Amino acid sequence: MAALRKLLVRPELGAITAAIGVFVFFSIVAGSRGFLTTQGTANYLEVGAAHGILAVSVALLMIAGEFDLSIGSMIGAAGMIIAIPVTKFGWPPWLAILLAFAFSLAVGYFNGWLVVKTRLPSFIITLASLYLLRGLTFGLTIALLNYTRASGMGAYLSGDPLVAIFSGAPLGLKISIWWWVVLTLILGWVLFRTPYGNWIFAAGGDALAARNVGVPVAKVKISLFMLTAATATLLATMQVIDTGSTDVLRGELAELEAIASAVIGGNLLTGGYGSVFGATIGALILGMVQQGIFYTNIDTNWFKAVLGGMLLAAVLLNNYLRQQALRSR
Repeated sequence: MAALRKLLVRPELGAITAAIGVFVFFSIVAGSRGFLTTQGTANYLEVGAAHGILAVSVALLMIAGEFDLSIGSMIGAAGMIIAIPVTKFGWPPWLAILLAFAFSLAVGYFNGWLVVKTRLPSFIITLASLYLLRGLTFGLTIALLNYTRASGMGAYLSGDPLVAIFSGAPLGLKISIWWWVVLTLILGWVLFRTPYGNWIFAAGGDALAARNVGVPVAKVKISLFMLTAATATLLATMQVIDTGSTDVLRGELAELEAIASAVIGGNLLTGGYGSVFGATIGALILGMVQQGIFYTNIDTNWFKAVLGGMLLAAVLLNNYLRQQALRSR
């Protein structure tokens, strides 16, 4: 029973079970239509990477007991911060990229500082940031370009020293997939193998008790808000370089899909429990479902309905598994 309990308390267990079920289902239904091909696999991995790059950082913040609803707007804002200086003012891309990351870290720090100092729910603070960022991005883009889309980046990217880090397809897989894998491994190691990871669990489990034993709860939470903003900018950078364009609505609802990936992966909304690897599996499930629906020729508008059902099922399954683990003691 000890071994069974250890298995049941793993936050990834429900997500792994769901991932296997989703893969088997679409392999049967859409395997002959391209889902099982090399290109089909690369497609759902690429979609999963777009969710996963955000989900792994969101998972850490959720484990610490907080939310960041502003990351979707950060994607749109960061994309414009990169594209407008390059296409309108002739900046080198590397400088615009560094500016975007500096801006995102400042916004993340401000969000975290407000949450810690005011003790208001992070849901409210970052919801306000979501609207502020989206509104400012709209207003400034219209003022500078007279429309909400910036294009023509491709002509400026050749020879830039930073572009290679955020573009290309090593071994036939988009660079976003490799960033997703690297982030998952690094942040998973940090969470489970370092004192900082213990601080994250402590901050989300009982912040007051954590402070009493010397955990720098405020610094941990602020740094995690900065991390979520930085991963949103990382995703925006790769999208701008890949497509050569961006628009102010880029990243809309990405924050909810990242939270959904983390929850499907076994992360509790109440904090103190979860896994980076579970969030990655949750993002993979979303990628398989989104592309699997496409290969079955079903209207892709059903994806949101499927996502809602999966989210509800994941919460119920994870709650059941945790109850079983507690009973097995």
